Amino acid sequence: MKQILQSLKTGQVELADVPAPSVAPGGLLIRTRASLISAGTERMLIDFGRAGWLDKARQQPDKVRQVLDKVRTDGLLPTIEAVRNKLDQPLPLGYCNVGEVIAVGSGVSGFKVGDRVASNGKHAEIVSVPAILCASIPDGVDDESAAFTVVGAIALQGMRLAQPTLGESFVVMGLGLIGLLTVQLLVANGCRVLGIDLDPHKLGQARALGAETVDVPGGEDVLAAAQRFSRGRGVDGVLLTLSTDSAEPVHQAAQMCRQRGRIVLVGVTGLELSRADFYEKELSFQVSCSYGPGRYDPSYEDKGNDYPFGFVRWTEQRNFEAVLDMAAAGRIAPRELVSHRFELAQCQEAYELIAGRTPSLGVLLRYPEVVGEAATAPVLRSVVLAPASPRAAGEPVLALVGAGNYAGQVLAPALKRAGARLKTVTSAGGVSGVHVGRKNGFETAGTELQAVWNDPEVNTVVIATRHDAHARQVIAALDAGKHVFVEKPLALTLEELARIETAYVAAAARGQLLSIGFNRRFAPQVLRMKTLLAPMTQPKAFVLTVNAGFIPAEHWTQDPVQGGGRIIGEACHFIDLLRHLTGHPVRRVLTAALGQGAARGCGDSVSFTLEFDDGSLGTVHYLANGNKGFPKERIEAFCGGRILQIDNFRRMSGWGWPGFKRLNLWRQDKGTQTCVQAFLDAVRQGSSPPIPWEEMHEVARVSIEVAEAARS
Repeated sequence: MKQILQSLKTGQVELADVPAPSVAPGGLLIRTRASLISAGTERMLIDFGRAGWLDKARQQPDKVRQVLDKVRTDGLLPTIEAVRNKLDQPLPLGYCNVGEVIAVGSGVSGFKVGDRVASNGKHAEIVSVPAILCASIPDGVDDESAAFTVVGAIALQGMRLAQPTLGESFVVMGLGLIGLLTVQLLVANGCRVLGIDLDPHKLGQARALGAETVDVPGGEDVLAAAQRFSRGRGVDGVLLTLSTDSAEPVHQAAQMCRQRGRIVLVGVTGLELSRADFYEKELSFQVSCSYGPGRYDPSYEDKGNDYPFGFVRWTEQRNFEAVLDMAAAGRIAPRELVSHRFELAQCQEAYELIAGRTPSLGVLLRYPEVVGEAATAPVLRSVVLAPASPRAAGEPVLALVGAGNYAGQVLAPALKRAGARLKTVTSAGGVSGVHVGRKNGFETAGTELQAVWNDPEVNTVVIATRHDAHARQVIAALDAGKHVFVEKPLALTLEELARIETAYVAAAARGQLLSIGFNRRFAPQVLRMKTLLAPMTQPKAFVLTVNAGFIPAEHWTQDPVQGGGRIIGEACHFIDLLRHLTGHPVRRVLTAALGQGAARGCGDSVSFTLEFDDGSLGTVHYLANGNKGFPKERIEAFCGGRILQIDNFRRMSGWGWPGFKRLNLWRQDKGTQTCVQAFLDAVRQGSSPPIPWEEMHEVARVSIEVAEAARS
């Protein structure tokens, strides 16, 4: 299928071949009929992409501070590489989609195949969207009008926050798509509306929709006009639907308002507010958040947990429905805002239009009509990226499952350098898989896992998906006869671990390998530490300080079901590292989490001590309450009057070691390349996995026990 992607590095827009996504539980699969380009948001993205490095930095000062912190801790070269990788990722454009449902995910009610729906899907021939972000289109609403549903919901949410009542007077500053929709909604609500804009054509459209206007291009004073419009009393409210760096619109809005008037910011302005403007009139000022309640809430948008109707009357989805109802009743006329229409194949012309100086408003993309047998044919879930390579006997033929940041920026390049044949990469949405595949020389990209399990050529699977999928995908790959390398963690529960053990025992008997991405034990400085400690017969004491950094509670890694929490998801690295350095099993674990009750938060600031069979001790301080300017990982070993220290896998120092003082690296090396290479060499040679199963099992079990103790 075709999908519109944009490069954040150059701003270039591409109509790319991407494998069709699959329908997700709680979601809908939609064949697109039309989509609307959001001129404000999407032009901003194009402008950002076309800007130079300096201009990009000026636009995102917070990101610049993060980059400087990373330079101090990780070094210049890794930071430059990380920034380039981030900007190199393609951005799927669009969020105003109209189409026909072609598949319904499990757990969805209220929709069926064949329904016409509006959603916040991307500009793509087929989109997969959570059902809670879709709304059925009434029969009387055509596709072009329905394409305005999402931007209409943005306008509607801003209006709801302003709480207009019949007969009140409102000013709308900025008459773009959202501004003109706001005008229509206010007029339909029985309000008097004054529109302000610099564009004479948009002013004319606002008048045609029932508003009075201010002749700003002709030099008319906006404050005087607002005073006349309000009959000298001040307007009841102002909705700011414009985009500017200046704070002047907010100042003007305050001057226009009556005592206790309302100002709602729907667009973007400078926010250097004057206390006097607001204090004397007791004005209220509020920023509107996109489509309405539920926006940016993972529980609502990703998991489909709707808010109770009686307590949250208007959510994102209900705002979508309200806009469509207004269009069906003829109370608003979104189609009147269409200025240009393009076929999907002409998308680059469409984006040149909105990025240029030619006046435009509603720019619609029309999609090829699919009829007859093509409408019922299975969608293509794979695309070819490069010619197939001949298979050498005994060589790993790889499928990479998952194409997120770590998989794309770290794992895939490591696999490429290790010399394996890269057959296919899969991702849920398809876009990231195509990007990772193109960049690293994969032959195909797809969105269907079953095709990986069924492919007789693929003998090795690398799993880099979200944590809750690891166990079932490891088992499925082993059962399909594949060698498996899985990113940590191996499992989230002891029950999952037991099922993996059963599958692995059977697979190992067939000669299959299973390994896990515990790369720290392969880092060059850790290898040197292991060598130096090996002759020491005394018990050792280790202190690992992990400045993990803050992650919000709503992030998927903090979710006990999806991510397992950060102890299972990341601190397992350090349990494995200690297990490797001591060379002995864990005898006992003592765990203490920072804080009590609600103050404990996510339980991701934890100290735990591992006691090993040889009497060695290892204490891990995994802390989320530090500062990013401090190195992330520090390893210290004390033994027999000697000390070793590794600082962030760049600097290593020794005290009391004959012949050893330091081992410093030009750039950080956490051992990923060596870890991947060791696994693929074991596949080639038919040897044992680089990490013994007993150690992988033990580390997974201990990680789960530490996480449970921290939560309790």
